[in-house]
Amino acid sequence: MHIMEGFLPGPWWQIWFIISAPFVIYGMFQLRRLFEERREALPLLAVAGAFVFVLSSLKLPSVTGSCSHPTGTGLGAILFGPFITSVLGLIVLLYQALFLAHGGLTTLGANVFSMGIAGPLVAFGIYRLGTKAGVNTFVTVFLAAALADLATYIVTSVQLAVAFPAEAGGIFASLAAFGTVFAITQIPLAIIEGLIIALIFKYIIAVRPDLLVRLEVLSQNSVNKIREALA
Repeated sequence: MHIMEGFLPGPWWQIWFIISAPFVIYGMFQLRRLFEERREALPLLAVAGAFVFVLSSLKLPSVTGSCSHPTGTGLGAILFGPFITSVLGLIVLLYQALFLAHGGLTTLGANVFSMGIAGPLVAFGIYRLGTKAGVNTFVTVFLAAALADLATYIVTSVQLAVAFPAEAGGIFASLAAFGTVFAITQIPLAIIEGLIIALIFKYIIAVRPDLLVRLEVLSQNSVNKIREALA
């Protein structure tokens, strides 16, 4: 999903910077509020950021000019919302571009949008819908994380398709080609990522359920029911 440095032609790399900027700016405002009002959650925020960094650094070659890997952003989106997670995504992707030659500076806007914005928005939406519908919490977390991963790569496929439309079939032919190649590696990776994040969420409930209540991720009643079921 990390589109490499210089791979996107103008004006596409500039357009993705413009699209991503409002999400990241709003995320910075939310992050400052978190620092001011819920400082006890900062260690968990650091863990979420480190989780994104580690998983997204596991690079597997996929499509020319890009790669496949887990993203880890589903956990951050569930715990802190999609906009704070976009800031985490920006920090991770900037570090990787500067020090790991993973991604790039000109493609940072596109990579932030796919991994740091689109994926977290999907994870947050699915988690909220699943919670309201009364779906099992761990099933909901699994679906949110796995589908966030897949959404990231669908968006990356769109980014590559609009920048490089096929001579025969245009954007839609390119989208089908990029999406098919990504799917070979990404579907099993998404399933694995969903399972890992569901297990981490279970661990957080076991050791610090109070943080989940304060962050309004779960109600106290939900935490009590889950812990009783796990006992």
